[in-house]
Amino acid sequence: MLDVHDHRSLGQRLDLFHLQEEAPGMVFWHPRGHLLYRLIEERVRKQMRLEGYEEVRTPQLLAQPIWERSGHWENFRENMFEFAEEGGRHLALKPVNCPGHIQLVQRMGPSYRDLPLRLGEFGLVHRSEPSGSLHGLFRLRQFTQDDGHIFCAEEQMREEVLRFCRSLRAFYADFGFEDVEVAFSSRPAQRAGSDEVWDVAESLLLEAARQAGLHCRMQPGQGAFYGPKLEFVLKDRPGRDWQCGTIQLDLVLPERFDLHYVDASGQKRRPMMLHRAMLGSLERFIAILLEHHAGALPAWLSPEQVVVASIGEGAAGYAERFAAKLREAGCRAHADARAESLSRKIVDAHQSGVPWLVVAGAREMEKNVVRLRRRDGEQRDLAWDEALAELVAECRPSPSM
Repeated sequence: MLDVHDHRSLGQRLDLFHLQEEAPGMVFWHPRGHLLYRLIEERVRKQMRLEGYEEVRTPQLLAQPIWERSGHWENFRENMFEFAEEGGRHLALKPVNCPGHIQLVQRMGPSYRDLPLRLGEFGLVHRSEPSGSLHGLFRLRQFTQDDGHIFCAEEQMREEVLRFCRSLRAFYADFGFEDVEVAFSSRPAQRAGSDEVWDVAESLLLEAARQAGLHCRMQPGQGAFYGPKLEFVLKDRPGRDWQCGTIQLDLVLPERFDLHYVDASGQKRRPMMLHRAMLGSLERFIAILLEHHAGALPAWLSPEQVVVASIGEGAAGYAERFAAKLREAGCRAHADARAESLSRKIVDAHQSGVPWLVVAGAREMEKNVVRLRRRDGEQRDLAWDEALAELVAECRPSPSM
């Protein structure tokens, strides 16, 4: 029996998603869950637009030579799903998006005028996780990364790291996370690239972190096989730590793929590559979010924001007109005109995680008002226009969004 605060229980109660044995480590998103997924995706997409990212899409299957060149065939192969094509050519489902973005940059052939070049993708990836390690949305075989890669000149790298770090606290606060810590992960035992390359990468990234005013907890040996990283750790209401955002400095893959740009004098130069994500995995972040809020998501994130409950005969039309006004104003609302008691409708709305219930009955019709009931039980009567204005304001994303 799952704990009621477990995200899998909350996912069932809120009708968001389910998992089943026929698709181990993969998610069936229900309409309400897919809407939540899209709301988070759109918040990330807005941040990408603000920061100058161009959104791209890359293939799911790539042939073995690309994975050999990136180093994944040697350093990550046990986590990859492999296939053999006709003729014996090996391909693999992508576990990461980086090599695909590098292919795009090679085709673009950028000059110094194009840098920094920022590419972003909601990349669906697959990793061959052992069945015993699968755990709800926390550990999956198929998930989506809010992935981004920045290709820049050395003199631009520091500002790109600072820019990313500055944006994160406000971004996480929109989801209800105020407590953010930072860790610095250095070279692992199994890695690509020389010690000299790693010395440079670690020194540059640490200096950028200091300039951003970050106080990093050191994590020796926890970096990616191609570069050191800054990891942003969120603390949830039960006090648990969750590593979500990350930015990694990579001097290895640009060299392995012979990436270059043309500088102002016409000479070929090697760009630096930054790997960045704000959430890491959208699915995992949803699990963290559900448990952090115990299913009571902020109004802007709730798949359903307002239920307008009609009470008694003749009030259904009144309730539907108010719900229609809310929808016109951009709220996700519907009228509950079932022949059920008010207490039943309140319980059902609460179980569905709806932050606002509006009561519309004969008494409210007579006075041309509605009764607003918050999720915590606070309630009051307001005239139509006042109620509409308050609900629209409460359901709208914060100004930073």
